Amino acid sequence: MRNTLVLNASYEPLTTVSLQRAVVLVLQDKAVVEHAHPLRMVRGTGVAVPVPRVIRLQRYVRVPFRQRAPWSRRGVLVRDQHLCAYCGRRATTVDHVQPRSRGGSDSWLNTVAACAEDNQRKADRTPEQAGMRLLRRPFEPTPGATLMLALGLRGSELSELAAWLPAAA
Repeated sequence: MRNTLVLNASYEPLTTVSLQRAVVLVLQDKAVVEHAHPLRMVRGTGVAVPVPRVIRLQRYVRVPFRQRAPWSRRGVLVRDQHLCAYCGRRATTVDHVQPRSRGGSDSWLNTVAACAEDNQRKADRTPEQAGMRLLRRPFEPTPGATLMLALGLRGSELSELAAWLPAAA
């Protein structure tokens, strides 16, 4: 599970990593803990590290500019909060609005999260042909929003982190 945000030395978000990887980076002095869980610690023989939510790399890492977040099935489910775009129940699959057999692609604007029943009911048709209505239109998330969604931050945690990041820069 990816639950720690990694910031570049310039405080720009880079990626998310597992708790284990974040602790290793801190212990190797490659990163410092910028924001930690208030009550939890990772303890080892002779060492105790607060559970990091956000770490910052000590050295700047040059990253090519990325305007778009890469598409993934997991990303679509996270973007739609695991809710079916047709009925609102728990989604476990990804549905293509324009089916791939009819020229549809694996893209943010052509895929939505769907429950297995609705995905099977829609089958190889468009929502209009199947008589189904989308509750929300698909959209392309920004790379920064994708990182925040991958962390599972919502509501007060997201606003707390968003308020904290600009102040640190």
